[in-house]
Amino acid sequence: MASFMLENVRILSSKLLPLALGIGLTGCTSSPQPAASPDAGAAQRRQLDSVREQLTQIPLPSKTRYLAVKTLTTWANPYLTVQGNMVTLHVTLADANTSTLGVGGMLRPVGARRQDLNVRTSDLPAALNAVPQSSWPYGRVVAVEEAHDAPQSALPQLRRNMETAIKTLNDIGVVVYEWQEPSSSIH
Repeated sequence: MASFMLENVRILSSKLLPLALGIGLTGCTSSPQPAASPDAGAAQRRQLDSVREQLTQIPLPSKTRYLAVKTLTTWANPYLTVQGNMVTLHVTLADANTSTLGVGGMLRPVGARRQDLNVRTSDLPAALNAVPQSSWPYGRVVAVEEAHDAPQSALPQLRRNMETAIKTLNDIGVVVYEWQEPSSSIH
């Protein structure tokens, strides 16, 4: 009986081993995805329309207020640092304490209310939509800067990402203020 079972195991292993090796060597492959269907494009447009509509709750920007800002350390609206493979969304949350006593001091530092979020450019509309309305004191405007420490070889991808981010912001009705100050990044 034991020899019969041993013989069956050898037969099964001799037939299954080549099959297992064939699967193991070729691995799992996926077929190429078909081009985005019209339904996917329509869904994306509906999502952008929804985000645009929700962002209209934020007033139009006041150019005199945001053009007076000279450094990103004093910029109160959300701003973006565009990198080669992602975008960093910097948000300063509004101070919950409405008193002017101690503002920006040791007990109420602005940096403690600053949040940095790394997002893909495709997720940028949803990320901006999640920013509270109280974090937009200048109105619906976002400062955009390029990452300063990018290697020379990454600059073409960084520029493409910058163009994509600016196009996305324009598509959802947000005014873009391209920041040109060198070494202005807050980290």
